[in-house]
Amino acid sequence: MIERLQELGKEALQEIKDADTVKALDNIRVKYLGKKGPITEVLRGMGKLSAEERPKVGQKANEIREEIQSSLEAKTTELEEIALEEKLKEESIDVTLPGKEIKRGARHPLTAVVEEIEDIFIGLGFQVTEGPEVETDYYNFEALNLPPDHPARDMQDSFYVTHDMLLRTQTSPVQARTMQKHNGQGPVKIVCPGKVYRRDDDDATHSHQFMQIEGLYVDKNVRMSDLKGTLEAFVKKYFGPERSIRLRPSFFPFTEPSVEVDVSCGICGGAGCRVCKNSGWIEVLGAGMVHPNVLEFSGFDSNEYSGFAFGMGVERFALLKYGIDDIRHFYTNDIRFLEQFKRA
Repeated sequence: MIERLQELGKEALQEIKDADTVKALDNIRVKYLGKKGPITEVLRGMGKLSAEERPKVGQKANEIREEIQSSLEAKTTELEEIALEEKLKEESIDVTLPGKEIKRGARHPLTAVVEEIEDIFIGLGFQVTEGPEVETDYYNFEALNLPPDHPARDMQDSFYVTHDMLLRTQTSPVQARTMQKHNGQGPVKIVCPGKVYRRDDDDATHSHQFMQIEGLYVDKNVRMSDLKGTLEAFVKKYFGPERSIRLRPSFFPFTEPSVEVDVSCGICGGAGCRVCKNSGWIEVLGAGMVHPNVLEFSGFDSNEYSGFAFGMGVERFALLKYGIDDIRHFYTNDIRFLEQFKRA
C-alpha cells in the first residue's frame, strides 16, 4: 500500500510539472486529493491492515498529500506570475507615442460679456449685487413707480407664479432692495447682472429669457452729466476709444428725465451702413435720473439725494461685440458655435 502511495505521488508530481494552466492544476488537485481520488481510496482500505502497518501507511499518505499540495501551490504561483507578465507586455504603454488631446471648454460668450462689463464698472467704483429671480410684484413694479393700474405695465408681459409673485421682468428690483437696505443713507453705487423673463416670441432678436445688467448710483448732488460721463467711459472701454455716445429723450417710469443711449457704429464709423440702418448710430441701452418717487419708496429724501440708473441687455452687447446675427445661438448649445469662443 505504501508503494502504491509512492507511485501516485510520482504521477501527481509529474502531471503538476507538465501542467501549463491554472485550470489544469485544479483538475489535478481534484483528481488526486478529491474525495473520489486514488489516495482517498487507498486510505479507505487501511481497515484491512494490521495495527502496526496502519500508522506507517497513514503517515506516508499525509506526507504525499502535503507534497502534492505544496507542489500545486508552487506551480500555481509560477503560472500566475507568467500570466501577469504576459498581460503586462500586452498592456504596456509606449511613452514615446503622442498623447491624446484633452478637450477644454470655454466661457460661454454671455458669461464672458457679463464678466467684462462687471470688471469695467468695478473699475469705476461700482459694486456687483444680485437678487432673486422670482420676485414680488411690489419690488418688480410698485417700488419702481409702477402701481397696479399703471399703463407702463403693459410694456412688460410677465410670467406670474401667484397673484403677487412673478419671474422678474428686469433686474431693477435688486436696486430697490439695495436702496432699502441703506435706510436712506447714501452713497449707493451698484451694478446688477442677472436673468430676466418676459412673455415674448423667440426670434433672431427676442427671447422670453435674457440677461440684463442694470446700474444705479445714488448720492448727494448726482447730475445728468455724471450719468453721461459714466456711460461714455464704459462705452469707450468696452467698444474702443474711438467710439462715442449720444443721448436721446425717452420714457421710463422709474427715471425722469429718461434717455436712450446710442453708440457710434463701429462698422461704418458713423457714415451710415446696413448694420446701423444708415443712421451712424446703434441703440445700446436705456438710462435716466432716478425718479423722486423711486427714491422716496426706498427711504431716501428726494430733496437731499439724487441718482442715475441705466440698463442694458447682455445679449445685445454680445451680438455687437462678436458680430452674431441670431440671439438663439446663445441658448441652443451648439458645440460648433461655442467652440469659436475658446481662448488660446
